[in-house]
Amino acid sequence: MPKFILFLLLVGYFVGAWKFWTGFKRTNFQQNRIGLTLMWPVLFLINKPFRTNFQRALKG
Repeated sequence: MPKFILFLLLVGYFVGAWKFWTGFKRTNFQQNRIGLTLMWPVLFLINKPFRTNFQRALKG
């Protein structure tokens, strides 16, 4: 069971990263695409402006 939960978390991480990467042009960010994509779960939890931009990236 713990392996299955870990698998679901990893899949969720990579799906979120892929969606953010492909929708990056819809955000207010100009650079650091790789860093923001890799750090998206942490930034999503602690940074309201990032949350807003993340949602813009997903809407496409």
